[in-house]
Amino acid sequence: MASWARLSPSIVEYFEGEDFYRCGYCKNETGSRSNGMWAHSMTVQDYQDLIDRGWRRSGKYVYKPVMNQTCCPQYTIRCRPLQFQPSKSHKKVLKKMLKFLAKGEISKGNCEDEPMEPTAEDAVAGDFALINKLDIQCDLTVLSDDLRESLESEEKQKGKSSKREDANELIQSQDIEEKLGSGEPSRSVKVHTVPKPGSECLLSGRVKAASMYESCRHLGSLFMFFFFNFVITFHFSVFSFAAHLLDETDLYSHVTLQFTRFLCSSPLEAETSPNGPDCGYGSFHQQYWLDGKIIAVGVIDILPHCVSSVYLYYDPDYSFLSLGVYSALREIAFTRHLHEKTSQLSYYYMGFYIHSCPKMKYKGQYRPSDLLCPETYVWVPIEQCLPSLENSKYCRFNQDSEAVDEGRSKEPDRLQVLYKKAIMPYGVYKKQQKDPRDEAAVLQYAALVGQACSERMLLFRN
Repeated sequence: MASWARLSPSIVEYFEGEDFYRCGYCKNETGSRSNGMWAHSMTVQDYQDLIDRGWRRSGKYVYKPVMNQTCCPQYTIRCRPLQFQPSKSHKKVLKKMLKFLAKGEISKGNCEDEPMEPTAEDAVAGDFALINKLDIQCDLTVLSDDLRESLESEEKQKGKSSKREDANELIQSQDIEEKLGSGEPSRSVKVHTVPKPGSECLLSGRVKAASMYESCRHLGSLFMFFFFNFVITFHFSVFSFAAHLLDETDLYSHVTLQFTRFLCSSPLEAETSPNGPDCGYGSFHQQYWLDGKIIAVGVIDILPHCVSSVYLYYDPDYSFLSLGVYSALREIAFTRHLHEKTSQLSYYYMGFYIHSCPKMKYKGQYRPSDLLCPETYVWVPIEQCLPSLENSKYCRFNQDSEAVDEGRSKEPDRLQVLYKKAIMPYGVYKKQQKDPRDEAAVLQYAALVGQACSERMLLFRN
């Protein structure tokens, strides 16, 4: 893992204009509209700032809905775990899980107010429809090839010192070129064996299962009875991305190859900080085990200020356990746990809240929570937003009519560009480019990512 003092910059490739594609929620064939970019690599701070401006990732594709034009406006939603209070339906899910673990009892009816998620394919169909239409220079290779190459790379690195000298601009550009060419995480990963009941779990290195159990017991009285009983073993592990890949083959068989790419590919660089969580920052899988078998996997990103939920997929044979609700409650508890050491990490991001889609309104049940204003990018309590959303799909939540986007692009010439293996400010780059279409695309990108990200991230131009 890289330390914050030695981070490589984010490298992104922006796709000009907007595109219409199929909506995975209302099924409108051309109603969904968004801007997007391919993230060859990305720091967790840059992604934190992007999601605080309404962006979200699907694998390495990072997109931002055109809120006032898309058929189903998608508002970024975050829960405040430190003040979280479970609803009646949440408590029913916990009780149902407890009865199943303790006695093997299976509830016959669905939990009241249980969310009805769209299928995995529907939820990301729009994203894939757009990604497949783009001429992405960084080809997506088959997952098995990715893993093999990562392992081969790791073997070559054995015995070599990990200490690095401060890179000059030329060396940095060569490193960047390698990232662009591979389309894979810049660091190699190690495949770990399946943790057996009572054996070691992985959480930023090896942690004894007993210690893992103990840490789970201290996540608050709400979750005291979550884990674990010794009649039916239910294991919870946090794995760095791809480290679990071979272990999840059976569960992956339920989803398509495209969806597997969506789940396993991440642009986030693994990072550590002295005051950060013990597991570090980056993309992780949370595995849920029952009798030595994985029954669900939650994909999450651990960022400087939040745990961001990416997706959950599970064995359909266990859908009666309401694993979508259960995993969200576990992730809220996990955020509380990380907050104990890292005080600034205090939010749980649940992706997008779509008020116009009944199946996606359930996220508003996790209270207290906030929605992101799509114009000024400030957080507003959801209770203040709902009346407006009842009247209009698209709303500006900030009631201050004079408020503006404080993080907007104010000095586009300071934007960083990667062009012909050299890093330069946009003010220098534009003197070499006379195409007005290129200028329009760069300025659109700057407006969407904001001033701070535009000065840190490298915008690849060919």
